[in-house]
Amino acid sequence: MDIKTAKETSSCAMDIKEIMSLLPHRFPFLLIDKVVDLKKGKSIKAIKNTTMNEPFFQGHFPNHPVMPGVLILESLAQAGGILAYKTAEDDTMKDMLTYFMGIDKARFRKPIFPGSTIILNVELIKKKQMIWVFRGTALVDNILCCEANLMASFVAHNK
Repeated sequence: MDIKTAKETSSCAMDIKEIMSLLPHRFPFLLIDKVVDLKKGKSIKAIKNTTMNEPFFQGHFPNHPVMPGVLILESLAQAGGILAYKTAEDDTMKDMLTYFMGIDKARFRKPIFPGSTIILNVELIKKKQMIWVFRGTALVDNILCCEANLMASFVAHNK
């Protein structure tokens, strides 16, 4: 019998271990669970699964839990960071951090509730030196919940 790993048999382009090797974020601020599609220099499709166990649902709002919009934007930014790291994939970026520089045209169309699977689609719009501009959308059940233009920069990180 041929035994395959879960990564070999799933539609997962990147699992959580590989994501954690790229992003510095950790619980409770790591907001990407897996990457299902990645086209270097073009786009990424990532997943964030939400449960009632997320710390932010406890206080936002106690009787009507809704994912905070800033965390939806952060999820999109983290997906963009993965796309940038995988696009560059050279030693000059290895010890750098991605910092948010700006958010434009952010719109929240529908709330996101516990139990939702969020599809994060991020497209690289342009790159100039260490500045990256992305367009992101967050969907639940194929319904647009959030969209925004994001700008990020790679900055040297002194350990």
